[in-house]
Amino acid sequence: MNSINIYLEANPNPNSLKFVTDKMLVDEGVVKDYPDIESTTDSPIAKKLFEFDYVDRVFIMSNFITITKSNQIHWDNIKLELRNFIKKYIEDGKKIVELKPQKKKKFSPNKKIDKKIIEILDEYIKPAVEQDGGAIQFESFVKGKVKVSLQGACSGCPSSMITLKSGIEKLLKRFIPEVEEVIAKEV
Repeated sequence: MNSINIYLEANPNPNSLKFVTDKMLVDEGVVKDYPDIESTTDSPIAKKLFEFDYVDRVFIMSNFITITKSNQIHWDNIKLELRNFIKKYIEDGKKIVELKPQKKKKFSPNKKIDKKIIEILDEYIKPAVEQDGGAIQFESFVKGKVKVSLQGACSGCPSSMITLKSGIEKLLKRFIPEVEEVIAKEV
C-alpha cells in the first residue's frame, strides 16, 4: 500500500473545496465533472462520494478532486471525513475513473477567431480557473458572443459571473475586437 498525501485548498466558491493529492488521479487533459449521482457511471469514487448526503457535485482533474457541498453543512464538520475517505480509497488502489473511448465533440476550430479565443483561454484563463478547482471550455463563437462552459468549483460559484464579465470578457474583448460578450453555460 502506497501512502499518499492530501492537502486542502479553498477556492472562491465557499461551497467547494479542492482535495489535492501527490499522485495523478487521471491522465493529463482528462476533465470529469459530475453534477449528480446519475452522471457518475464512469467514476466509482464520484459515485461513492455522492453517498455522503451533503455532497452536491464532484469534479476530478489531474491530481485533485473538487467537492461542492450543500449549504446546510459547514466544511469544518466534514472536510476531514472526506479527506480520509479519499485518502483510503486511493491508497486501496481503487479505480478513480474508468476511461472508455469517447467520441470527441464535433467542434474543430477552423475559424481564425475561434482559434484565437481558444489560445487566449488556454494561455491566460485555464490555469487560473484550474487553480481554483474548476475548468473552462470554449463552446462556440457566434455573432460576437463567446459561449464557454464552466465546470467544477466554477459551477454555481457566486464570484464566477464577476470573473466571467470583468475578467474573461474584458480580456477577450481587448485581444479580439469582434468579441462583444461572453456567456457561461454551467454544466
